[in-house]
Amino acid sequence: MSEPDYGTDVLGMQTNATIRDDGSWVINGRKMWITNGIIDEDGTPADVVWLYARTGTDDRGRAEITTFLVERGMDGFSAGQKITDKLGMRASTTAELVFEDCVVPAENVVGKPGESMIHLMRNLEHERVGLAAMSLGIARRCLHDMNSYATEREAFGKQIRDFGQIQRHIGESWAEYRAMRAYVYDTARQIELSEAGHRLDSDGVKLYATTAAKNIADRAIQVMGGYGYVGEYVVERMWRDAKLLEIGGGTLESHQKNITKDLKRDPGAIDS
Repeated sequence: MSEPDYGTDVLGMQTNATIRDDGSWVINGRKMWITNGIIDEDGTPADVVWLYARTGTDDRGRAEITTFLVERGMDGFSAGQKITDKLGMRASTTAELVFEDCVVPAENVVGKPGESMIHLMRNLEHERVGLAAMSLGIARRCLHDMNSYATEREAFGKQIRDFGQIQRHIGESWAEYRAMRAYVYDTARQIELSEAGHRLDSDGVKLYATTAAKNIADRAIQVMGGYGYVGEYVVERMWRDAKLLEIGGGTLESHQKNITKDLKRDPGAIDS
């Protein structure tokens, strides 16, 4: 979905596809920040790509989006740059994908041409709940490690967990962890995988959980001091990984916009 110049603005995507007389499609454009877009150090592109492309405009002048399955070996499909030197998620390969007069047969169209906005938005809802769950895992690990370290480490003749400053870090982290856990599980329980329409909470849970996870990781580093800052303990990696979750799958700012818009349309949701 994401492109070098378009991310949150989904309908602004420039990758386009045109149909040929034989029913096949020709795709041109570039996609950016694609997880597993390259599968090895030689730049081999992914076996198959789930691709969104513009295929026209509707009666109101809005982009019509169609989904294609693009397979490695198809003419015009190649890998661009491999994204390196990332702050976090370094074990996850990220790449640019290039489509230059890429020919895709008609049978590789997913659903009907021009009708992909529904499942695109539905898939984003699912992704956001998944990223919130990932945040929950980061928070749990960081809370576990800072709590253990607070018992092991001593200063001025007593465990550092006996100091008020450390108690604040652990106490606030516990409360936030439990709150995000309840929100993640409740949202996951209510969401219907086969339909869209859960944006208010899929955005809300990601908005809260991703920042809470980063903050808990930050407190863990603070509690563990120099040990938290180096790779001997995992919390510094957790902090770096958590930052991406505030960006990927929709930025915090996009969630704030969506929630405000949805509450205007349905103010009764506050009381439900």
